[in-house]
Amino acid sequence: MRVLCILLAHFPWRCEVRRNPALEGRPGVVTYASGSRKLVLDWSPELEGLQRDMPLQQALSRYGEVELLQADIPCYRTVFSELLDALEEKSPLVEGPEPGYVYIGVDGLHLIYPDDDALLKAIREAIPETFASQIGIAGNKFLAYLAARRSPPGGHWILSGDIAPFLRDLSRDVLPVSLKSRSKLHDFGIHTLGQIAALPPGPLQSQFGPEGKRIWELARGIDDTPLYPRFMEKAIDESTTLSSVTVSLEAIVVAMELLLVRVFANIGRNGLGIRSLTLWTRTWNAETWERTIQFKEPAMDMRTAVSRIKRVLEDYPQPGPVEQAGMRINRLGYPQGRQRNLFSELRAKDHLIEDIKQLELRLGNPQVYKVKEVEPWSRIPERRYALTPTGR
Repeated sequence: MRVLCILLAHFPWRCEVRRNPALEGRPGVVTYASGSRKLVLDWSPELEGLQRDMPLQQALSRYGEVELLQADIPCYRTVFSELLDALEEKSPLVEGPEPGYVYIGVDGLHLIYPDDDALLKAIREAIPETFASQIGIAGNKFLAYLAARRSPPGGHWILSGDIAPFLRDLSRDVLPVSLKSRSKLHDFGIHTLGQIAALPPGPLQSQFGPEGKRIWELARGIDDTPLYPRFMEKAIDESTTLSSVTVSLEAIVVAMELLLVRVFANIGRNGLGIRSLTLWTRTWNAETWERTIQFKEPAMDMRTAVSRIKRVLEDYPQPGPVEQAGMRINRLGYPQGRQRNLFSELRAKDHLIEDIKQLELRLGNPQVYKVKEVEPWSRIPERRYALTPTGR
């Protein structure tokens, strides 16, 4: 398998420059709000030493005179989706795990592009000039990513042959593993992939568990992660501008309901439901609020979807008066075959069980339990009964 990786460095900043060319060459920071805190999302390339999710005050202590821009995350996702659409015209196997990172399956494209130069030319034609792309080609996703990191802006790097010298001196920080694992490697005095590759896999597995084997394999250039191409179904985006700026929860819910009407008008005729959607709002001073909702079973009607949306809007307050509202349908699905009860009392029980399932899905663990007999004959009271989740 051969994989092509495209890195679009400073993607949010480049989107802002594309929208306002006057920002080109000026120092700037793209910020977003997390509760009451202002954090750094991205920055202009000439600002060194900044990190994503760094507190804005810490960034301003390094660079006081910079342009501050509120992150427009829905816009960045729209631009990235358009870019993926253009790349799909060059190859049917395109994966975009997050804005700024793209993987493309290369196998079989030799029937269309006679050599790598022709393929690279076609790929660059699909990428707007505003984005300084770095392209890497290798035998798996991890190596293609490393090759892209090695390439200069606007250039490419093809990794082949003996990869051990290439990997030997790379920092452990390039590993796509948890921050806790990278910190633990640092505590053990392990700083490069060459040091990891020289170790036997056993000690790494004993210290890091299942992730230890993956760390050892990646350090040797082994990566069996498959390519996950985009779904054939396109994401559905709906948005609206409110008639007046508001902080009213009821007004925002009504706006979301109107957007849902449009969505179900598009998907209802196909018998599809919503499996995942992302809500977003934009305040009058350009602050963006965003939350993603996952449905354990596809939401097939307005009632189910609005119930979850209202709950999320109640639990996660808006950062300010809302001017725009929107939603993005990320995944659709067909309902599971299940016969509804004919009797109203039992249907009410079904609705209650469904609400409990959605609550547990949102909070991540069981919330409602029932008493179940375990050893009713036991002389120890604690052994006679047990609490079990209602869903089991």
